[in-house]
Amino acid sequence: MSVTSWHASPQRAAVPHSDPGTGEVRVPVALYHLDEVQAEVSLVLSRTEAEELRDSLTALLGGPTLVVA
Repeated sequence: MSVTSWHASPQRAAVPHSDPGTGEVRVPVALYHLDEVQAEVSLVLSRTEAEELRDSLTALLGGPTLVVA
């Protein structure tokens, strides 16, 4: 089984959420091998990691960088 045939996508109808106490951001994702769901897990990021990911995705998509206060 090649790892190049694996990918992750946001879970359908699931909403990311954050914990104000710890600053963790949890993004529900589904892990796929080809087009078959293998698992549903939460991608857990620190607030800093989530902001860096958001900024990287924004840059890749060509949009303006957002500032979080």
